[in-house]
Amino acid sequence: MKFFIDTADLAQIKEANDLGILDGVTTNPSLMAKVGISGEAAVTKHYIDICNIVDGDISAEVVSTDFDGIIAEGKKLAALHKNIVVKVPMIKEGVKAIKWFTDNGIRTNCTLIFSAGQAILAAKAGATYISPFIGRIDDTGWDGIELIHQIRQIYSIQGFKSEILAASIRNPNHIIKCAEAGADVCTCPLESILGLLKHPLTDIGLAKFLEDAKKFA
Repeated sequence: MKFFIDTADLAQIKEANDLGILDGVTTNPSLMAKVGISGEAAVTKHYIDICNIVDGDISAEVVSTDFDGIIAEGKKLAALHKNIVVKVPMIKEGVKAIKWFTDNGIRTNCTLIFSAGQAILAAKAGATYISPFIGRIDDTGWDGIELIHQIRQIYSIQGFKSEILAASIRNPNHIIKCAEAGADVCTCPLESILGLLKHPLTDIGLAKFLEDAKKFA
C-alpha cells in the first residue's frame, strides 16, 4: 500500500518525505486555505513547491463544477508538472470530465466517493485513483472500512484498474484497517502516519536497552 500525506503544509510534507516512506500528496482548497494559500498564482506556485519536495503523484483539485470549467482547470494543473494528478469531484460533470481526461492522457483522482456505485462510475470513466472518504462515512454511523472491502471486491471481480485511495483517515488504526481491506493507497495526516511508530512496549524495551547499555559505558 502506498502512503500519501493529506496536507498543503510544506514542513509536514518534508517531514513525511524524510521518513523515506512517502509516495505522494493529496491536497484540496480547504487544506490550501489552512496554510494561508489563496489566489490562483499562489496556489499554482504551492503545487510546484510540493512537486519539488516529493517525487510522486500530487493530487491537485479543481474548483469548477461544470464540464468546460473542470477541463480548463484540469489542463492547466496537469501542465504544471508531470506528477500532477487532477482531482475531480464525483458529480455528473466530473464523471464526464474524467472520461475526457482519460481519453487525452491526463491522470485523475475522483474525490468525494461515498458509495460502491460511485466507485464503479469513476472506474468506468477511467479514473487513475478513486477516493472513498472513510472517516466521514464513519461519522454518519456507517462503516467506511467496509466500503473499502466492497470496492476492492468489485474491482477484483470486474478487472477495474483504478487504484483505491482511502481518504479522510482519522487515526493509525484506520491505516491498518485500510491495508487489511486491500486499499492501494492511504492518504493521511502526518499525525496518523507518525502514530504507526508508537507502541508502549517499544518505549519500555528501548528504555531497558538504554539503561543496560549504561553498564558498559
